[in-house]
Amino acid sequence: MSPSTKIDLNQVAYFLITGASRGIGQRMAIETSRKFEPGSVVVLLARSATGLESTRAEILDVNPHITVVTSSVDLNNASKQLLEDIIEKSLAKTPVSNFQLATVIHNVGTVGNVERKAIDMDDRQEWENYFATNLFMVGVLNSCFLRKFQKCTNKLVVNVTSKACLAPFKSMGFYCAGKAAREMYFKVLATEESDLVVLNYSPGPVDTDMTIDIQGRSNAEELRDYFKGLRETTTILTTYQTTEKFLSVLDAGQFESGDHVDYYD
Repeated sequence: MSPSTKIDLNQVAYFLITGASRGIGQRMAIETSRKFEPGSVVVLLARSATGLESTRAEILDVNPHITVVTSSVDLNNASKQLLEDIIEKSLAKTPVSNFQLATVIHNVGTVGNVERKAIDMDDRQEWENYFATNLFMVGVLNSCFLRKFQKCTNKLVVNVTSKACLAPFKSMGFYCAGKAAREMYFKVLATEESDLVVLNYSPGPVDTDMTIDIQGRSNAEELRDYFKGLRETTTILTTYQTTEKFLSVLDAGQFESGDHVDYYD
């Protein structure tokens, strides 16, 4: 394994994370920010302004020596110009040359319509809306980020992925297709850009609003029962557990850039 994938977070860092208002994204934002050195800038993106402010407050509670910027944005219809402006404004007081590490975590994601079977996914607009949030704008934001930080020596790109990109799950046609396409994009990125560390991190089954939604609405009884069983036996993962594993993966560096690393690996 390449030792170059080992990431030291105890640096002056620029850190951008999407879906940061709740769930896995919120916990990743807080626990990762805990490690940054004074002078670091953390940028939180999500739709919920209230949720973002909650995350911001918790970050500053554990690390008051960094700057935390929030931006309430719907990535379903955000333009490239808007994303570039968000990054540019977050750098108003700190030049790019100040950062020893530039990190982006693409955590944003929706489960899609789990009441439809694959045979019934005939609404083109529904397809376009799903992929706009879960793939198209992820790629656009990633390009904007890397273009701005191309001269930064250490760059980390994280895609929060899922086992669903590798295996089919009934009722999850949108989610499986979106995760598979998204992960392949990041694998290509890792192949093309040797100066990046790219990690596709699969957090496992976590107690979040998304898995509650699947448990309640999936047309597949076995999938509903699976999440119900995890909750009843308290074996479903917490956001703390999966974030702890994520940070340990970065610290160990025992993966190749572009690899898919699952919580249970």
